[in-house]
Amino acid sequence: MSHDLTARELRDRIVAGGLSCEQAIQETIEAIASWEGSLHAFNCTFPDSALEQARQIDRRRADGEPLGALAGLPIAIKDNLCTTFGATTCSSKMLANFHSPYQATVVEKLLGADAVIIGKTNLDEFAMGSSTENSAFGPTCNPWNTRCVPGGSSGGSAAATAAGLCAAALGSDTGGSIRQPASLCGIVGVKPTYGLVSRYGLVAFASSLDQIGPMARTVGDAALLLQVIAGPDPRDSTSWPQPPPDYLADLEEPLEGVRLGLPREFTDERVQPEVAAAVRQAVEFYRGQGADIVPVSLPHTRYGIAAYYVIAPAEASSNLARYDGVHYGYRTAHPEDLYDLYAASRAEGFGPEVQRRIMLGTYALSSGYYDAYYLRALKIRQLIKRDFDEAFKQCDFLVGATSPTVAFELGAKSSDPLAMYLCDVFTVTCNIAGIPGLSLPCGFSAAGLPIGLQLLGPAFSEPRMLRLARQYEKHHDWHRRRPPPPPHATARTPA
Repeated sequence: MSHDLTARELRDRIVAGGLSCEQAIQETIEAIASWEGSLHAFNCTFPDSALEQARQIDRRRADGEPLGALAGLPIAIKDNLCTTFGATTCSSKMLANFHSPYQATVVEKLLGADAVIIGKTNLDEFAMGSSTENSAFGPTCNPWNTRCVPGGSSGGSAAATAAGLCAAALGSDTGGSIRQPASLCGIVGVKPTYGLVSRYGLVAFASSLDQIGPMARTVGDAALLLQVIAGPDPRDSTSWPQPPPDYLADLEEPLEGVRLGLPREFTDERVQPEVAAAVRQAVEFYRGQGADIVPVSLPHTRYGIAAYYVIAPAEASSNLARYDGVHYGYRTAHPEDLYDLYAASRAEGFGPEVQRRIMLGTYALSSGYYDAYYLRALKIRQLIKRDFDEAFKQCDFLVGATSPTVAFELGAKSSDPLAMYLCDVFTVTCNIAGIPGLSLPCGFSAAGLPIGLQLLGPAFSEPRMLRLARQYEKHHDWHRRRPPPPPHATARTPA
């Protein structure tokens, strides 16, 4: 079956004519039909247009025309990326019927590389969450155990990729939203250096933290997707102006003499024993490959969650002010006056978690509290960045657990926002500092749930980071394992 192949294997078969693109897309559509009732990974799919695009690719191949780097691959994209086809909902009632007049840069690049966009995936509303339970359209489930969460906020992309419902996917990462669900679903997720991938067309959550990145079942597939979407974009003022290197050129070459930093702040009592054991085994593997393991400290990590949950909500408060019931989006039915139009539209259109973060951010920016909260958080941000700069003087990359736990059951942390926020304790500082991060599978718990290993590197170190990850992947089979067959479809829990 085509969905058992890696993305690169599938592309090569399509290009060589060993498998028609139409057949690959048809098998993907059938796989989605088998899984979707149990997972709810997608907010919408595009079977008709995907099949038509597949037929066009097959015709072009038959005519000897050159095909793009992603020729015929079924790719899923997170539903906070603007497309001129289908709705762009951010899994929110506020944008349930929003149809974008323009396309995100990464979507244009995917289509330009002959990818077939198979659907748009579920997420925590406006990417605010760590479990994909905060969606207005219902939660997504983990394909390894459908009673568990897939992580968030890119949980739909992670679940779809892990279950083989796409060859690869795009997610967005504001505080771990690619890496944490990648860890919980047993796939590879890359959060690129801030500015490496254009954010044009990404519905903003926290603009100084957001970054789009690839999610795939192997390091090579993630590198392939990053190769396509990275690069400068004049429509994004924060875009890095230099063209990206070739992430696939030296991917199979192991890194020699690498120094891996083991932050003491990433090994505390919050890490489940099974997770800690899997990470230790991964570290010992690298030691056996000749890596020097260097103890380092990131002393301001303990302030990371607090700083993040001031900076991100403050930026969200500003970015989401545009959804006021007047310009576009949801509008309350019978407002009494203009004030009621604003208040009721936002109260009805936003879910509880989004409302909570807007209020937190507005409070942090309000007169009399700006210096005490937002300004202090920005100072902490500089200290966190300085911690990483100092650590990378002692080592080449940092290594640790992506998530302190494996996937937890649906609803287990819904009533405790702080417990949910702590799911991202090892991932938020990467976004605060703007550096790249990667999660790859490094084991399974006794209950059969995936465990992720996180690599963090200096800005624009993606080529070497991918090589380091591939070095581990080549000697282990975690990425080859697949979730059990889909269970019988279950009713979705209402939002």
